[in-house]
Amino acid sequence: MNTQATTTHVYDALIIGSGLAGLSTALLLPPHWRVAIVTKRGIADGSSGWAQGGIAAVLGEGDSFEDHVRDTLVAGAGLCDERATRFVVEHAPEAIGWLRALGTPFTQEGDRLHLTREGGHSHRRIVHAADATGAAVQQTLIERVRAAPNIDVFETHVLVDLVLSDRHATVPEHPRRVLGAYVLDEARDEVDVFVAPHTVLATGGAGKVYLYTSNPDTATGDGIAAAWRAGCRVANMEFIQFHPTCLYHPKAKSFLISEAVRGEGGILKLPPHLGSRRFMPDHDPRAELAPRDIVARAIDFEMKKHGIPCVYLDISHQPSAFLHEHFPNILKRCAELGIDITREPIPVVPAAHYTCGGVVTDLRARTDLPGLYCVGEASYTGLHGANRLASNSLLECLVFARAAAQDMVAHPAPPPITVRPWDDSRVSDADEQVVISHNWDELRRFMWDYVGIVRTDKRLERAANRIELLRSEIHEFYARFHVTRDLLELRNLVQVADLIVRSAQQRKESRGLHYSRDYPYTLPEARPTILVPDPR
Repeated sequence: MNTQATTTHVYDALIIGSGLAGLSTALLLPPHWRVAIVTKRGIADGSSGWAQGGIAAVLGEGDSFEDHVRDTLVAGAGLCDERATRFVVEHAPEAIGWLRALGTPFTQEGDRLHLTREGGHSHRRIVHAADATGAAVQQTLIERVRAAPNIDVFETHVLVDLVLSDRHATVPEHPRRVLGAYVLDEARDEVDVFVAPHTVLATGGAGKVYLYTSNPDTATGDGIAAAWRAGCRVANMEFIQFHPTCLYHPKAKSFLISEAVRGEGGILKLPPHLGSRRFMPDHDPRAELAPRDIVARAIDFEMKKHGIPCVYLDISHQPSAFLHEHFPNILKRCAELGIDITREPIPVVPAAHYTCGGVVTDLRARTDLPGLYCVGEASYTGLHGANRLASNSLLECLVFARAAAQDMVAHPAPPPITVRPWDDSRVSDADEQVVISHNWDELRRFMWDYVGIVRTDKRLERAANRIELLRSEIHEFYARFHVTRDLLELRNLVQVADLIVRSAQQRKESRGLHYSRDYPYTLPEARPTILVPDPR
């Protein structure tokens, strides 16, 4: 067992996370800077590579920045920051140009980019690479990062906490600024220190706080929780976007059933023991073609009303040849799990999809703490408001990655400070890892039941009580035992769950993705929910 960190790494910039936000930031920094990318799994294991849609940008005839801004503001239900929205929209063409220059294989139409249209957009403006844009972009950036001599990638390295000048320096310095991070190297099972004048949180969202999510296992809110513990504000954490139809199967692991299945005639039904009854017409005249938040709420209502684990999406009335042509990937994945969608319905549940809130930043991606930036889904820039417009998320990563890189270059590094090594001399190895897995399961289940798609004051109160019990138990575990990835992720998820519940309790209305039965109306004035940590 270690008594302290054995290695100190010193860089010009430390980037935590290897999705689109992190890789873009690294590549946009000067080639003479020494840059470290720390990622807790493999370099390709984040959410960005899962993005099927594309990147929104005004590039087509008849489209305009004003139209893109207006579409974003409408989707955000009055809570978007117009200045941030305009900033992102106006820098979108530049971002697409940069990706094209790197060699990203976007789908072409002749000698021009093919633009598609998605829900909420008034024009065709979605740049894409077939139906796997995220994977294509990520692969391009990964190849560039691997080839860059100034960028070092540290895989299976897990963020423990940020290093602060007034807590972790050998000679404490005020005012507080971020000096880097403590990071668990899983291969060596040791906590190292990464020191850098500029640290970027690009850690993604927190979908794993819920029982059902479209997110990969890495989405545990690490950056949001670490920034909050360090003293940064967070905002709008109550706005969690849920996708209506995620495949329900123990081996499915976050596989989405595209909304196009409903668009092509798919019908949502109750399970056979309840008569396989179609239920969407009871909830909205548009039935299965209603917006995703309405469909998700309807499914949630029926699941809770009947105490059922899922509902069923039936497209089997379409010809087999049609399904093979339009949904080959869905058909193949379901067949692998023993589901023949040409003959039987698909079991589905809504799934947590995107975290619209996060760490408060300005238009340069700066947080409340000097030396700390936040880019991508972990951040709150004001762009998404109460509901994210499709294909604005990858765009946000690109635009704020450039803004962060430019700001870092514009601000010379302060003098280096000696940082205390990690000390675990008074802890032991945990002998009951089962406690962590049980707490993880309990958290995700009660967050799904009480803080999911439809909320009430009573449900939120129940969740808050359970979170407090978990917090005290995990705090004791963290203080007594050697840190592991599972423990760190659980600690972060409980912190994020607390932030979601506190934000939801403060919003006394229904707006966008936050729907409360106790407050079904929308207030005339839209205000963000901003949480401020206790000064320490």
